[in-house]
Amino acid sequence: MIEAKQLCKNFGDKEVLKDMNCTIKDGSIYGLIGANGAGKSTFLRLISGVYYPDSGFLNINGKEVYENNEIKKKIIFVADEFYIPQGITVRKQAAMYEALYGSFDHEYFEKNLEILSLKLDDKFANYSKGMKRQAIMLCALACKGDYYLFDETFDGLDPVVRNHMKKLLYAEIADRGATIVLTSHNLRELEDICDHLGVLYKGGIMFEGDINDIKSNVFKIQTGFSEDYDESKFKNFDVMSFKKAGSVATLIIKGDSVSTAAKMRELNPLFLDILPLTLEEVFIYEMEVLGYAFGELSDK
Repeated sequence: MIEAKQLCKNFGDKEVLKDMNCTIKDGSIYGLIGANGAGKSTFLRLISGVYYPDSGFLNINGKEVYENNEIKKKIIFVADEFYIPQGITVRKQAAMYEALYGSFDHEYFEKNLEILSLKLDDKFANYSKGMKRQAIMLCALACKGDYYLFDETFDGLDPVVRNHMKKLLYAEIADRGATIVLTSHNLRELEDICDHLGVLYKGGIMFEGDINDIKSNVFKIQTGFSEDYDESKFKNFDVMSFKKAGSVATLIIKGDSVSTAAKMRELNPLFLDILPLTLEEVFIYEMEVLGYAFGELSDK
């Protein structure tokens, strides 16, 4: 388990992470959403032990990562911008990963290279940004680590390659119980792969939750009544948003949809429709409750 508590990191006068709290369970895919410069990359570098916290702590299974080589061997970090030496081939890059981590599944690596139409003796200098990311991600996954950290995971990948990479990530969870942390500035990019999502803003986690719970516990209701009414009619509900046009009200309600519908029918509405929300809509309303505009937090 990755646990951050009151985590702070500064660079000179710039405060990047401030009192950040986050728990990432083993065997999960955790997605971290935030605008460029929100601190996502810094957080991954703290998890991987590249940086040391200025205050607070970050532990993996109760142990600090910084200068802990035993834990670092289990963590594979793929940065958004990665350095590749001039003239290096895919084969040599794979050898570097093997030297660093001590284990490397060559059969797995070469099989997936072939699927993606990449070759061992290809030079990275001849690759597009997306092809470089494919090769580096395969190098990382072939190391068979316990913790994978991918920054701007699918940047530059076309839809077919993206789906293949997602399948490989699913397999790491299902077959080996690995833990994966993915960052992005685009919610839509991560919503169909992660089982837990958090929004990073101004150095802290502003909102997070299990995707299944997020989707099932917030919903839209459209209803109407013959008599005049206002928002006070729904004082016994957890109303996140209320709008009324004529006799028709549109509400965003948090809670159990079945029990909420039953309580709503007790008010004798003329009609009652319960509608699901997209994950992005849920995040928008959750952040509005906290006093933030989701558009400030995520580049859509």
